[in-house]
Amino acid sequence: MLPRVSSEAFTLRPGEARDLLGLRKLIATVSGGLTTLPNEERILASKLEQSKASFASNVRSPGAEQYFFVLEDERTGDLVGTSAIMARTGGFDPFYSYDLRDEPVQHAPLGIAKHIPVLHLRTDHKGPSEICSLFLRADLRSGGLGRLLSLGRFLFMARFPERFDRYVIAEMRGFLDESDRSPFWESVGRHFFERDFHAADVLSGLGEKDFIRDLMPRHPIYVQLLPPEVQAVIGRVHRDTEPALRLLLNEGFQKTGEVDIFDAGPLVRAELASVRAVQRRRVTDLRALHPAPLPDARACLVANLQLAFRATLGAVRENTDGTADLDAAAARRLDLQPGGKFQYLPLYGEKRRA
Repeated sequence: MLPRVSSEAFTLRPGEARDLLGLRKLIATVSGGLTTLPNEERILASKLEQSKASFASNVRSPGAEQYFFVLEDERTGDLVGTSAIMARTGGFDPFYSYDLRDEPVQHAPLGIAKHIPVLHLRTDHKGPSEICSLFLRADLRSGGLGRLLSLGRFLFMARFPERFDRYVIAEMRGFLDESDRSPFWESVGRHFFERDFHAADVLSGLGEKDFIRDLMPRHPIYVQLLPPEVQAVIGRVHRDTEPALRLLLNEGFQKTGEVDIFDAGPLVRAELASVRAVQRRRVTDLRALHPAPLPDARACLVANLQLAFRATLGAVRENTDGTADLDAAAARRLDLQPGGKFQYLPLYGEKRRA
């Protein structure tokens, strides 16, 4: 189903200290919790404060900044989704992954020549930017809100490219079985960490990575020595993550051959300037506001051009003079007035509507 312009007042914006209770309420709806967002007041308050400082910083090159966004239903004030950007992976907290390589083995006298998949531990101290913490309340996963949460970040990154690396990655959540267990973790990680999967994953998501350095096996792992059911999930995503993976692949991301060290979920990567949303975004002057429905308009993600970032769904009509008109409700959510500039991204596949 193609995404449609929604008249409902959903706004993507930076998280603030006042969002703490709403954020905890949202996270409580997630079975098993969120790796980078444990439902603990101290941790969430610190994340919101760190994000606030990142938005306020005068940044010339990417560092330890973390930009945290919330999706708010302005009718109720409820938070219904989250997404985030890490300006750079690595640094003081190394970025760990497994690099899956096919290594040749051969023995001519026996006529054996083949490739064996092997997992090599990789440590990156100055990595690319990362998009993360994507979550949308289950009852709202339609109508374009998932795109707003995910692609809205690229509008922010395109507007402030100096804050981010040339490349951007995303770690996709790995496969879990019906019992919410990670087959890869049970076969590999548990033997070294002696913790359950979720406890280790949360620690890593919070930047507590010394235990990985001290306990992680330092030698390559030959995939064919693992049980067949474990081999089958390496590089496979969680069922709830499949839409997010499809979206990023359609945006030009590619699988790298790296997988997460805990659940073996795939890592995808793209050059920021080559991301489809970045290439298709348009910056223009707002000529006029109109009540919805707006004739000859198209469904778009619409955003301001400020560090006090706001993005929403709206109807945009492109004019022959290079300006654009916008539906008044979307303009109000972004605090836009005629004569000002804004950016918009047409929702792919959405046709012009009369």
